[in-house]
Amino acid sequence: MTNYIIATIKPWNIKAYHENIDSLPGKWHLITDKDQLTPDLIEKINPRYIFFPHWSWIVPPEITEQFDCVCFHMTDVPYGRGGSPLQNLIARGHNATKLTALKMVDKPDAGAFYMKKDLSLKESAQEIFERSVPIVYEMIKEIVETTPTPQEQSGDITIFKRRTPDMSLLPQQGNLSDIYDHIRMLDADGYPNAFIENGEFQINFTDAQEHDGFIEARVKIKKKDAT
Repeated sequence: MTNYIIATIKPWNIKAYHENIDSLPGKWHLITDKDQLTPDLIEKINPRYIFFPHWSWIVPPEITEQFDCVCFHMTDVPYGRGGSPLQNLIARGHNATKLTALKMVDKPDAGAFYMKKDLSLKESAQEIFERSVPIVYEMIKEIVETTPTPQEQSGDITIFKRRTPDMSLLPQQGNLSDIYDHIRMLDADGYPNAFIENGEFQINFTDAQEHDGFIEARVKIKKKDAT
């Protein structure tokens, strides 16, 4: 029986693994910690593919060079290679994108692609991530069943820089739609939410809703040095 691995760290992807795995052919293994992803373990499993629906660490070249490793990047590459793709897309005014299944190589998001699927960028970052999950599993199923030959990227290359926590500060100028986009694109589990500072306090914003002439949002106030 053919072996496959899914390596992911986000709870919505782990949940989706357990919900979908029985419908996929082959024998499947789940990795949820970077310390588990070792060349020795991968060689022992000897997978046909390793899929990375959401992974935050560099995969060792001993693995990517020996096995077919597939990541899922939220841009129409080569546009938008690099970090924080969802946030960078929304900040640039995009309402939709392509979710791309990429062969992992030594340069970030530079590998050949297996396929691309449409993905809406409406609503919060959390909702976008969760909306992408069934698309990811549709792609995984298609790759496993058809073993497509990946195609080399073509076109102008645009590199996105990974955002830093201080960039979550709300902009002081612009329009209400800019504020709404800023809040929603940072509204996801594990991401530094949009904030402003007032003296020794930090005021964070989530659950934004845009109305005619105003925005409603949930507010959380904490000391700046609080975790």
